[in-house]
Amino acid sequence: QVQLVESGGGLVQAGGSLRLSCAASERTAMGWFRQAPGKEREFVASISWSGGKTYYADSVKGRFAISRDNAKNTAYLQMNSLKPEDTAVYYCAARDSDYSPQYNYWGRGTQVTVSS
Repeated sequence: QVQLVESGGGLVQAGGSLRLSCAASERTAMGWFRQAPGKEREFVASISWSGGKTYYADSVKGRFAISRDNAKNTAYLQMNSLKPEDTAVYYCAARDSDYSPQYNYWGRGTQVTVSS
């Protein structure tokens, strides 16, 4: 059972930046998802077990960057040029391998609020 703990959320003005962290109990392929009020959870970004491959939702490409520190089993989501529509609860997720079809492990989430 992989345990995930997110941190780094908060309130920021539009155009600002935040960095989210996700500490995992072991090394896995990881991703970030978000859920805004009244909306379904959506994919934001993912990073492979090695860190060599990253994927992004079109809505965040060029503004967000996912990375990882394998020595710390920690993934990061650097969010720049934030927009009010980025407001959501952000969840860290992990899957057993880069080829697993779904994410089996989830953090509790961290709130990100972007004011206009």
